[in-house]
Amino acid sequence: MSTENQPVDDRDLAAVAAQLGRVPRGTRAVAHRCPCGNPDVVETAPRLPDGTPFPTLYYLTCPKAASLIGTLEADGVMKEQTARLAEDPELAAAYQKAHEDYIARRDAIEVLEGFPSAGGMPDRVKCLHVLVGHSLAAGPGVNPLGDEALAMLPDWWGKGSCVTPEQVETGVEALRQQRATAEDHAEVIAAKERKTVERAAKRAAADEQGEQGEQA
Repeated sequence: MSTENQPVDDRDLAAVAAQLGRVPRGTRAVAHRCPCGNPDVVETAPRLPDGTPFPTLYYLTCPKAASLIGTLEADGVMKEQTARLAEDPELAAAYQKAHEDYIARRDAIEVLEGFPSAGGMPDRVKCLHVLVGHSLAAGPGVNPLGDEALAMLPDWWGKGSCVTPEQVETGVEALRQQRATAEDHAEVIAAKERKTVERAAKRAAADEQGEQGEQA
């Protein structure tokens, strides 16, 4: 499994869209790639394109992994880990460092003043999906509780990818059509604006000529 950030392309975006059931927003890179070849964690911009703050830097996208993690949460793993944080100073210190790592990685892109890291860090466990996403993106040894949860999971890719090649190809075509439509729309708007500017310039020129004629 790769933990190196990789530029996101149309195939990756299409795969993530199929995983989530929607086109992802603010995706900067593939933060981790499943052995099946598709992304399973993406790096999301601290602010979405519309300016909305989005503190969750690493977003787990694979539905198979997400389902298995949901089972861990339902089984009380988060409650047990949170209790251990209050009893184990060494674990708490390591979790604090994980929190600092998360903030530092996000701040390197854009600082979100007043926003916490994610997943309940640094003093509780609120979302294992976030912690596992951090562990996959950062690699082992960074987030101790994310590493623990990840170790509890079976190989979610073992029975095949969560996204078929056909879904990816269909998604790529849809993305390209959407992009072309957006470009056409932008060109129509730009053309209207150019005409407005041209008409305003002609009116200004006519008004100036009229004033010169009156002065003559």
